[in-house]
Amino acid sequence: MRNHTLHPLHPLQRALIIFIGGVGLFTLALVIYIISFHINYTGRVYLGVSVGWVDLSGATPAEAAALLAIEYSYPYNGQILLKDRAQLWVASPIEVGLVFDPQVNAREAYNLGRNGSFGERLGDQFQAWYHGITLPLRMTFDQRIAQHYLKSIAAQVDIPTIEASLHIEGLDVVVQPGQVGRRVDIPTTMAALEALTQSLMDGEIALVVDEDPPVIMDVEEQAQIARKIISAPLIVKYPGAVEGDPGPWAFARGDLAGMLVIERVTTPEGAAYKVGLSDERLRSFLREIAPDLKVKEENARFIFNDDTRELEVIQSAIYGQAVDVETTIQVINDKVLAGEHDVALDMEYTTPQVTDEATAPHLGISELVSSHTTYYYGSDSSRRQNIATAASRFHGLLIPPGETFSMAEALGNVSLDTGYAEAWIIYGDRTIKGVGGGVCQVSTTLFRTVFFGGFPIVERYPHAYRVYYYEQTYGGGHDAKWAGLDATVYVPVVDFKFTNDTEYWLLMETYVGANYLTWKFYSTSDGRSVDWDTTGLTDKQDPPEPRYEKNEDLDQGEIKQVDWSVEGAVVTVTRDVWRNGEIIDEDTFETNYMPWRAVCEYGPGTPGMPPDDPNPDNPCKPDSD
Repeated sequence: MRNHTLHPLHPLQRALIIFIGGVGLFTLALVIYIISFHINYTGRVYLGVSVGWVDLSGATPAEAAALLAIEYSYPYNGQILLKDRAQLWVASPIEVGLVFDPQVNAREAYNLGRNGSFGERLGDQFQAWYHGITLPLRMTFDQRIAQHYLKSIAAQVDIPTIEASLHIEGLDVVVQPGQVGRRVDIPTTMAALEALTQSLMDGEIALVVDEDPPVIMDVEEQAQIARKIISAPLIVKYPGAVEGDPGPWAFARGDLAGMLVIERVTTPEGAAYKVGLSDERLRSFLREIAPDLKVKEENARFIFNDDTRELEVIQSAIYGQAVDVETTIQVINDKVLAGEHDVALDMEYTTPQVTDEATAPHLGISELVSSHTTYYYGSDSSRRQNIATAASRFHGLLIPPGETFSMAEALGNVSLDTGYAEAWIIYGDRTIKGVGGGVCQVSTTLFRTVFFGGFPIVERYPHAYRVYYYEQTYGGGHDAKWAGLDATVYVPVVDFKFTNDTEYWLLMETYVGANYLTWKFYSTSDGRSVDWDTTGLTDKQDPPEPRYEKNEDLDQGEIKQVDWSVEGAVVTVTRDVWRNGEIIDEDTFETNYMPWRAVCEYGPGTPGMPPDDPNPDNPCKPDSD
């Protein structure tokens, strides 16, 4: 048996063994501590974990939630005061959108050190144990809740913008005052709420309210104007009215109320209401009365005294006047706005070209430049009356230099009301009784005065058939050379026109005798003269057979000739106008006269009518028994 001898350990070895043993013991102790630490905080918040100012170390999630609910009761117990003018609303933070969930915050504290990798978990646990970790308190501001709450307040605060207005009810002026619109600015107010609740402090918030004032706030001034306008009847007068003048015209208060117009207008100062009477209604009224008040200006009428070679007034000049409709509308509105209810029409006055003071030298009238006479022997009293009436329209009339004269325009209305009688006229293919028969004697006389005076003829129409009046000579004779020198006028369709192509005024004078009409032109001759010629009657055509018509208004045996036969023919008249040895105008007037039948009327049962063999010389003579 061998003996083993133990050698003593080296000091270094002994130290190493002690160190390793210490580390092992420390590690064992640490492991035991960690195990016991985790066992101790199983189901509990780790040591050193806080939420906000609340330490939740060792608390279970439920306990942590309970602690947080107690410590953070602000969402439920806090007070938020919202204010608008004198209105107040008190709400808890949770009512205005501050949402706090203790369980969520407790769970977040509990999960600290339990999430992530093993090393991350140990690191979080150590950090909480050694230094402590404070988690932020999580409260949510729910904008949907806040918006709903603010909308409920806005329903009490918001009011619409209302423009001031006024209207008429009967004779009352009703005013609707203006109103400033107000609307809660929910987004801006909500931002202020969120900031206050996040501070976890009670406080007061003034509602942010946008105001929208109306463009027109007050209309009382316009209302007073409207009341003033309809306060009394409106009287419109002819200016300077004397007895016999037209008017006055009265508008009752009710009429004025119906005519009142209230319209919105834009001015440099902004929008406003304009009050006044309707322009259209006033215009309609004025246009209705204007024709009766209109006076057309007329030149003075003269005759030329061949002895003194001066003009003598036979009819004074007429100064024109007419209602100035637009100015009167303005005047009426200006007056009623000023509280006045008596208003004179505004008239426009015009001065004629030639007044009573005109002189012969001033107008360039010094001599007779053309004259012609026609005859009408055998005319009845009605035809003579019409000739005299028509001729009077032209006596003393002046034609300016360069003007084209219209006979129809100067003649005017031909009617029983203007002094004419019924006489024979050509109408279609018949000669019948009509108002103004004989006027063509006047137009024919004027045509020949113009023709032989050498003035340019602009428009002329011949008769449909030959009228023997226009071929008569002095004493009642007949000369066919005058055929083709007639002119007809039928107002307003058929006219005769000529031009005064001189530089002087032209004065016309007409003189009616027992069986004649003389027309004279006074002016100053420019040296013109006239050569004329006629083909006489050519291409003659016999008149048609007489026509016989029974007239129930005639007695038996009564016979009346109402048309006379005339043969048809063609006449061509030429005219050359000379001045200083040169032709200044050439005219050709071709007239185609229709053949015209005799027409006889007879009473019912008249023997021998119509005749079987009419007498050419006396077509209305019945056959003998």
